[in-house]
Amino acid sequence: MKKVYFLFCIHNHQPVGNFDYLFQEAFSKAYLPLLEHLERHPGVRVCLHYSGTLLEWMASRAPAMLERLRVLIGRNQVELLSGGFYEPVFMALRDGDITGQIAMMNAFLEKHLGRRPRGIWLAERVWDPVLPRLIAGAGLSYTLLDSTHLLHAGISPEQIHGYYMTERQGSPLAVFPINRQMRYSIPFKPPEETIAYLRYMAGAENPIAVTYGDDGEKFGLWPGTAKSVYEDGWLERFFTALEENSDMIQMTTFSEYLAAAPATGTIYLPSLSYDELMEWALPADAVIRFEDMLHELEDSRMKEQYRSFIHGGCWINFLVKYPEANHMHKKMLRVSERLERLRTGGEPEQQALIEEAQRELYQAQCNCAYWHGMFGGVYLNYLRHAVYEHLITAENMLDRACPQAPCCESFDFKCDGTRMIGCSSPNLNALFAPDEGGTLVELDVRPRAFNISNTLSRRMESYHRFLKRDHGSGSRLSSAHSMAGPVSAETIEALQPKIAYDWYRRYSFIDHFLGATTTLDNFSQSQYPELGNFIQAPYTVEQTGCDVAGVGACIVALRRDGSIMHDAFEYPVRLTKCFAMDYREMFLDVSYTLHNMSGRALDLWFGTELNVSLLAGDDRLRYYRFAGFPDRELMMSTRAAFGNIDAFSMVDEWSGMEVRLSAQPATGVWVLPLETVSRSEKGFECSYQHSTLLLHRKLRLEPNAVCAQSFRLAVSLFTGTKETV
Repeated sequence: MKKVYFLFCIHNHQPVGNFDYLFQEAFSKAYLPLLEHLERHPGVRVCLHYSGTLLEWMASRAPAMLERLRVLIGRNQVELLSGGFYEPVFMALRDGDITGQIAMMNAFLEKHLGRRPRGIWLAERVWDPVLPRLIAGAGLSYTLLDSTHLLHAGISPEQIHGYYMTERQGSPLAVFPINRQMRYSIPFKPPEETIAYLRYMAGAENPIAVTYGDDGEKFGLWPGTAKSVYEDGWLERFFTALEENSDMIQMTTFSEYLAAAPATGTIYLPSLSYDELMEWALPADAVIRFEDMLHELEDSRMKEQYRSFIHGGCWINFLVKYPEANHMHKKMLRVSERLERLRTGGEPEQQALIEEAQRELYQAQCNCAYWHGMFGGVYLNYLRHAVYEHLITAENMLDRACPQAPCCESFDFKCDGTRMIGCSSPNLNALFAPDEGGTLVELDVRPRAFNISNTLSRRMESYHRFLKRDHGSGSRLSSAHSMAGPVSAETIEALQPKIAYDWYRRYSFIDHFLGATTTLDNFSQSQYPELGNFIQAPYTVEQTGCDVAGVGACIVALRRDGSIMHDAFEYPVRLTKCFAMDYREMFLDVSYTLHNMSGRALDLWFGTELNVSLLAGDDRLRYYRFAGFPDRELMMSTRAAFGNIDAFSMVDEWSGMEVRLSAQPATGVWVLPLETVSRSEKGFECSYQHSTLLLHRKLRLEPNAVCAQSFRLAVSLFTGTKETV
């Protein structure tokens, strides 16, 4: 009797920084029920991959799960896959971190589950041609990739089965192509359809292998799947059918098939991932054009014929699409480079700290916060916070291992040819961007491992167009949007007013010269009149250094000779601002001077914008402290205007931190939340990102006159709720 080999793989992962209750929900709804079904069906052989975040969570919170896995592995029903321990996309990492993450996973699986893996799961199935050398060097022999990869390399659909061999510099690696049809049908279509498809594939002249590999969250955690997969019995029927058809559908493991069957062929693959991700990686306007083109091909019935020659961007382009992700990535690379320099030599205590720092670095490399597709990703501020928290903690450990004096240095942080200025002390890290409006782009409170500049600008997403059309347009959503489904009229009505786009990055100490018609409302929508040309413009660096004139601070002095358009006249204005970051205490002083360099009097409305993240907008443990208002009343989602304020605070009782802003002379203060409209697996949602503060005053500058304005941003610490839980 003819037969087909069926290779069945499930990948399970939760992001670093995800809330514990979300781990518990995923475990109880998806991971545990799947294991229970496997225990009841010994004839169903599978390959499982768990990311390190899940493995560590299970070891701590559900150790019995690991013991039950051991049993299934022992009876040769389950094969485990390796991977980067904390689920990084390897394309974003330095080589040493790739091999280090794989080694960490291999060691964990061997120690806790008694088996050394032979294959590897690649996060988001992102392929890079350099990987065979690194993967084979870690003692692994195969991986799984989407059939998309092979189609784009010119392999015909009927030849996509079994496995293909590739190599890099003589290091071989087997690639099992994931069957696209089954990835879209399991577990959404009746199991009988998949069984019929496999029986059809068994009709090939020679036995072939068909591979399925996809996310375990589809089996209980995705919307509606807890009911369909378990309550309605989809998985039970599927596993039963596989066992009943075992005469024709032979389930095996990847290692066994690799040892028994020759390769289908040899192939060299370009840098690709699955179709949807490559579409999401494109700029928003390009996504729209790409989708429109696919619809045109579909309408002309040419889509299947030419689809293999069409693909979107590359995963790494998310770092261009989302500059906030790029910032995290470049900070991660700097920490990695410093750790590598300190890795060899030193006392045992130093090496122990360096090893701890390495684990923190690896956690910060979890891919989820660096991109956005079907899930929240970079739009989830708590995932970005986790990246910064682990990176800052790693920096703190490296400083303990190898103490360094407070410093102020200029370097190409973004690797784009522009220079930033970094100031570091035991208490604060600050990063300034002279070429981007002379702004403060990062401020780390090191004792709390908290970047209070963890902000996100609002930008167009391709799917926003479905919130601006008639209700019926939802039916044209591409497969990349299918989970969201058609957009309801209620969703459009609720979210359409929330969509706004920022024309500048939401850094801090942004210099505004506001038009007379500016209001809190139009400022919040980035649709106010801006009269100056200072925002995002280059500033001249006049001075940098530590302990200049014995003041015990890192100094960054900047200047811009710009102009202001007012009453159809262009006024030349010189703006200087000097940042002084004290390296003994936790405060940053900012001194401004405005010089009217024209021969005419100038009426100004000057404002300094700060963007501060305490993570939660509607948590009563995070709030503004203004005179005359009780604590916990003005939460961070507050939208309000205050007049003649010389000081106010933002309090985070959870972390145990107060950020106090003072102004001399006093200014008006606007506070408002910045919210983004994004898509997740549950549909469209509006998310609080951070709070925007505008400290502003109106003044008159006579010809050649100068005025001054100063601010202090000070941080104080106390025992937070987080420390007492």
